[in-house]
Amino acid sequence: MLFRNSNSGSVKRLAAVAAIAAVAAVTLSACGSSGGGEQTGSATEGSINWWGWTPDTSVAEKYIAAFNEEYPDIEVTYRNFENGDYKAALRAGLQSNSGPDVFDIALGGDVADFGTFGDFGLDLRPALEEQLGDDWEDDFTFSNDGLTREDGSVAGVSMGGVAAGMIWINQSMFDELGAKVPTNYDEWVAACDIFAAAGKDCLAMGVIPGRSFAMETWRSIVSTIEPGLWYSALQGDASWDDPAFEEGLEVLAQMKEDGIIRDDVTGLAQYPDANNAFLSEQAAMVQMGTWYAQYSKEDSAIASMEAAGVTDPTPFVQLPIPFPEVGGNPATLFGELDYGLSVNARSNATAPATTFALWLTATEQGSQIIANAIDLIPGFVGVEPQWDDLGLVAPDVQIPAIQTMYADAAASDESRNQLVTPALAQAFDVAVASVLEGSTTPADAIATLVSSTQG
Repeated sequence: MLFRNSNSGSVKRLAAVAAIAAVAAVTLSACGSSGGGEQTGSATEGSINWWGWTPDTSVAEKYIAAFNEEYPDIEVTYRNFENGDYKAALRAGLQSNSGPDVFDIALGGDVADFGTFGDFGLDLRPALEEQLGDDWEDDFTFSNDGLTREDGSVAGVSMGGVAAGMIWINQSMFDELGAKVPTNYDEWVAACDIFAAAGKDCLAMGVIPGRSFAMETWRSIVSTIEPGLWYSALQGDASWDDPAFEEGLEVLAQMKEDGIIRDDVTGLAQYPDANNAFLSEQAAMVQMGTWYAQYSKEDSAIASMEAAGVTDPTPFVQLPIPFPEVGGNPATLFGELDYGLSVNARSNATAPATTFALWLTATEQGSQIIANAIDLIPGFVGVEPQWDDLGLVAPDVQIPAIQTMYADAAASDESRNQLVTPALAQAFDVAVASVLEGSTTPADAIATLVSSTQG
């Protein structure tokens, strides 16, 4: 299952926040296996830079404001990058003296994977053990194994989890235009015809390699054709030349022909293009994951719509729905620990950076702020969103929908990116893009994919 067993050990509720300063001091004398030298800075004051591709800046500012209520003398500056830009920027920053003190790190995929960046992180295990005890891992909802090096040193600490494989819809637009929420392919086409007649796009999507979630659309399609096959292939128990993968690409190409996705999809990126199309109400649907729940909050919805170019926006009701059963079976969700925070082992401000990273990830106060942003599935055992205080646009319909989505995510036994290497992610992007631009057939795209994974 996606979630760690919450009864796997005794859960020590909050160690005193004041103890974090002492924890940071311990970390200074126990520097990571891949980063060393004298550590400098104060555990209770200083200036640090945090780089990430997530969360959105408006959400990060809320995290920082809450942290500063406890640590007013630690100034945190957040720099947000587009998914496709983050890896190159982080690589350059970590290899210089101008990089971040704290940075986002992912299990796998092609944004900031542990395999590429894990060795840059200060070992946080001594700090975690000091703060939470030797069984600190039991306090986290998600296993931290994917951010732990072979020698047992901890390169990053979980911020929380995500799952993908669902569609987000503009329920307000569906209601206004009288469209039925689709559950299968024919219903999807019928809904799209209604939106097209109103001058709206149907499913917003971006396919530019490195900035694409179209691979996840392909994966969702395949899961409705043969459930479990994609994850079996990631584990090496099935071959990428199984006919279901080619059939999935054929369905994806047909979605373009039938107007579910735009003709110019190969010239668009998921961020910002597809994201902005949905948030500006130019498109009725978008495939995003659990992290998109954050835009169900009125303040986040307004900020995101303004960022998408809407003047004086009125928030709409957005809801998650299951991916339509285009292949005859219910779609599978896939998820895992989304990302963690790492402390740059080369930083000259390791102490305040550690204070910040552990306050946000390993205290109830920090974890509650994260949970209330509904950007992540809560990563600290016993913490959940304070549903009645979130300020949702339409709480009566959004709270049960998001709770159901979280429960479905918890039941998933398929990881999202942990087994996806950067090379494999690139191969997926190439297969999808080449088919949608019409430069190759689904059969040839699969042949190229198989060849690249065997090379």
